[in-house]
Amino acid sequence: MDEVAETASVSKQTVYTHFASKEALFLEFVHALVGAAGDEIRQRLAGPETGRPLADYLADFARHQLAIVLTPELMQLRRLAIAEASRFPDLGRMLHKMGPARSIELLQAAFRHYAALGQLQLDDPEEAASNFNWLVMGGPVNDAMMLGPEAIPPAARLEAHALECVRIFLAAYSPPQGLTPGSG
Repeated sequence: MDEVAETASVSKQTVYTHFASKEALFLEFVHALVGAAGDEIRQRLAGPETGRPLADYLADFARHQLAIVLTPELMQLRRLAIAEASRFPDLGRMLHKMGPARSIELLQAAFRHYAALGQLQLDDPEEAASNFNWLVMGGPVNDAMMLGPEAIPPAARLEAHALECVRIFLAAYSPPQGLTPGSG
């Protein structure tokens, strides 16, 4: 707290006036960092209502998600949240709410749109959104978490991974060939 006060050029008492504890200050920091990453994805990604093809939407989502999440800072924060989950459960909940849960919510809305157009066949948009999110994030995030920043793949590898995730997802959730909305 002394360092925070010094950096902000205020007294420690002023810091405690705004934040009841070190934990509260840290949660606010996490909220800002992860919230900004989620906001960036939403700002960069044009929605499906623009008429863009489903495969393009999915590929853009995957590219943006990977580029924004796979940073040394966010990987370090994930490690910390996991390590401290039993002592600070609010940290893990906040990280999940501001990160994966927001992405899955964004995907759900898009999947409902594409399903209404007959471009996706799914019973549960939330499950499909979770499947796509973790298909994209699972391997690269796990590697970066366990092996450190040097395990973050180069851009070309991330691009290939994003496109393969789109291919797999579409193989699982595209309507059977020849069926149109209302004909099945």
